[in-house]
Amino acid sequence: MASASPSARSSASGDPTTAARPRNRKQLIVEAAGRVFSERGYHTASMEEVAAGVGISAAALYRHFPNKYALFAECADVMVDGLVAALDEVPSGAALTEVLTAVTRITVAHRASGGVYRWEARYLNREDRRRLAAKFGRLVERVDEAVQREHPMPDERLRATAALGAIGSITMHRTSIAQRRAEELLLASALGVAASDPAAGRPGAHPVELPARPVPRTRRAEILAASIPLFARDGFASVTNGQIAEAVGLTPSALYRHYPGKIDILAAACLQAAGLLAQGVERSLHEVAGPHDAVVALAATYVAYSFEYTDLNSVAEAELAGLPTDLRRPVVLAQREHIAVWEQQLRLARPELDPRQARVLVHAGFGVVVEAGRRLRWQDGPHHREAVTALVLGALGL
Repeated sequence: MASASPSARSSASGDPTTAARPRNRKQLIVEAAGRVFSERGYHTASMEEVAAGVGISAAALYRHFPNKYALFAECADVMVDGLVAALDEVPSGAALTEVLTAVTRITVAHRASGGVYRWEARYLNREDRRRLAAKFGRLVERVDEAVQREHPMPDERLRATAALGAIGSITMHRTSIAQRRAEELLLASALGVAASDPAAGRPGAHPVELPARPVPRTRRAEILAASIPLFARDGFASVTNGQIAEAVGLTPSALYRHYPGKIDILAAACLQAAGLLAQGVERSLHEVAGPHDAVVALAATYVAYSFEYTDLNSVAEAELAGLPTDLRRPVVLAQREHIAVWEQQLRLARPELDPRQARVLVHAGFGVVVEAGRRLRWQDGPHHREAVTALVLGALGL
């Protein structure tokens, strides 16, 4: 009997590089890439990791996408395209609940890969970024139409944007929760945001005493202070040692006397962000009257911190995934401690919540701050701080 051909033997043995190609391979590649980019960051992720996630060779991957950027740009579009398509199926004039339900289902279904949009999309070129922003703008417009029908008030689409931030928050953390329960929580959170009045808060109603902005008194501190706005503007991977050195009047080689490498400057920035937030929380919870007031104080503090330290916070949030494990660990521990404080106080204020549900809602509040802050272009002031704080409390169901 004649022996099987090499290709037939490869297929029979289950070799993923030569087995019959699935019709949805491109979709599988994009989904795997979204997960890798979300977890590892654009610059840290590799095409080899993506290929391994699909079970194909890197060469096979390049047949679908010529380079990592092309794959990344596709991933950035997929989430928004899915949301727009979902809303296109919702009848015009539909109830707000129906509109937000469609958004929530798609977002939760693509939870593992959806984080690409929030932070990593800044690595898109200007044209692709503009195109993505236009798509997101249409999404906000459709949600705002439903928000205004049920809760009319002039807010420049702030509530619609914030509601989408609450829903999108599920892509930014790994709290284990059933899909159906996640959808229910996020829908309720987004509806709470939509029903809130961002103009109701009185400026100064929730005074916050944040730690003073650190004054760089050493060369090491000067390097850190100069690096943060560069990282925030251009992304960590795009900033060179030469740019940092020039900003503080040093030669690039002189940086190594203060930091072993650029990655250590990033780690210091992330730790500084965590430390400043922890100090602010400690002050805000001093002598609060009860759990409800504690949650209000936490919300006001996080909003104030986000507006006060916008560059630092965006660097810490966007670049953390790129830190090696040993440098990332202390930052992650600090973040977990911060979440634990929120979780405890929110559960005291809302005893019906279990720990996972509380964590999902806390992250929804953070998502509101990110998207509402962006909508307001991070223009600081008491009115903006009070408006965003009101939306966070709406997301938390308070």
